[in-house]
Amino acid sequence: MRILKTSPRLGGFLLLVLSYLFVSAFTFFHKAGPGTHIIDVKNSRELQEFFRYTGDRIPFISSHRGGPKKGLPENCIATFENTLQHTWSILEIDPHYTKDSAIVLMHDATLDRTSNGHGKVSDYTLAEIRKLKLKDTEGKVTSETIPTLDEALEWAKGKTILIIDQKDVSTDIRVQKIQEHKAQASAMVMAYSLADAKRCYELDKNIMMEAAFIPDMKSAEAFDKSGVPWKNVVVFVTHTEPKEKEVFDYVHKKGAMCIRGSSRTIDKDYTDGKISSKDILNEKYRQLIKDGADIIEADLGVEAGYAIEKMQDVKSSKRKYFKVVK
Repeated sequence: MRILKTSPRLGGFLLLVLSYLFVSAFTFFHKAGPGTHIIDVKNSRELQEFFRYTGDRIPFISSHRGGPKKGLPENCIATFENTLQHTWSILEIDPHYTKDSAIVLMHDATLDRTSNGHGKVSDYTLAEIRKLKLKDTEGKVTSETIPTLDEALEWAKGKTILIIDQKDVSTDIRVQKIQEHKAQASAMVMAYSLADAKRCYELDKNIMMEAAFIPDMKSAEAFDKSGVPWKNVVVFVTHTEPKEKEVFDYVHKKGAMCIRGSSRTIDKDYTDGKISSKDILNEKYRQLIKDGADIIEADLGVEAGYAIEKMQDVKSSKRKYFKVVK
């Protein structure tokens, strides 16, 4: 029997074709279904315009770890889809390396809390990670599996914007992944320092960032002198009450939007029973917007989205970006 030998060049070509077919199939089966709240941004210029602060802006949500809840694990594509069924939201996600240098979505460096695996993510190959199941917020094992960053980047196109946190993946690699997937319109880099922001801008001037290092006037003024344009960032101000509330006005005058986090305060108080009713919860979310935030980063993404629905019912130059699939 004659055995056909494949040249290294042909083998590489076949691998490229198979990869393309896999990504195409993944994208096809994850098209936005009816009722999906999509943020319709088609290119990097539109993304910058979407995040540009205007007085008629529409407030919305950034769902921390995708908006997990009972039956729906964090950093899980099924959870992302559920969140978008209920509200307009960008999605914060967490990347970690596997043993064989793949990048999967997992908040912790270890698997125990959010999956039925044990030990470090970095001690498992991607093939081994694929066999594990994710746990929901109550610790119950679900049928959901751990996605890769590549899968998430493809899934998000035409639906929403991913905020890629750092964990153990450098700015350079996160930028590279966005470039590989041509996802400059649907993914952003979390920058924890001025150095990170400068590096991202140096690598790709079309990639936007969530600047998580501007809690006060001193840091805002330092960023203003950095050479990185304000149009390239949305600013995470604080998880708690800012010491200098004028930072919101300063950032707005520079043309950038502001984020306030609720995960360590409002969300935690509600899940711990310290906030006794949905009405009180809703008013606390709305107060964050009234105090200057444009975006709320919430663990309870759906609940926060519902709370500010009436605040979104405005005539706005941003309305064209907010759509619901029919």
